[in-house]
Amino acid sequence: MKHLKIKIMSIALLAAATSSMAQSLDKMNWLNEPQQWEIKEGKALVMDVPAKTDFWRISHYGFTVDDGPFYYATYGGEFEVKVKITGNYVTTFDQMGLMLRIDHENWIKADVDGKQNVSAVVTHRTSDWSVVQLPDAPRSLWIKAVRRLDAVEIFFSRDDKEYTMMRTCWLQDNCPVMVGLMGACPDGKGFTATFEEFKVTPLADQRRLEWAKKQADK
Repeated sequence: MKHLKIKIMSIALLAAATSSMAQSLDKMNWLNEPQQWEIKEGKALVMDVPAKTDFWRISHYGFTVDDGPFYYATYGGEFEVKVKITGNYVTTFDQMGLMLRIDHENWIKADVDGKQNVSAVVTHRTSDWSVVQLPDAPRSLWIKAVRRLDAVEIFFSRDDKEYTMMRTCWLQDNCPVMVGLMGACPDGKGFTATFEEFKVTPLADQRRLEWAKKQADK
């Protein structure tokens, strides 16, 4: 019993320690690296999203595109990720936000789409699209995603304090996920996207916590 209690405390301490870790923007990787991008003072990623780029698979439109810029790091297990996004949007479908990606057929993106829309695209071989229309066009928004077990919850906020859930969806658990910042400009000539306060917080595995608690209660 004493050993199990120590183990539970160790898990909690590990979760507390990892919660203070912020992802370093200098140690990430590109998929579809844009021509113009920079990291400002180690705290913000600014990129020029190229024209005629997008992420989509098959549904409704009949085509597949996977050529938008995506700046990512790979994480296993459960986590929370959030970012502040500010875009100089020009055309209706200019978009920027978060992406969680297992491979080219399994991914989620949550973004501002068209100035006054917050949207999510969930793809498991084929894509679907959900949209929340905002009453105005805020200059900046925060997007957050929480991966727990085999699900991802997606939220947005105007102030990084009060968050509104916009989507819950399935994502394969117990496998590494590329987590990062994406942009796309399917119809326009490109735009400038600024990402700030990007942070990935690893979370203690939910099943392990529940197992340890049951063992301690015996």
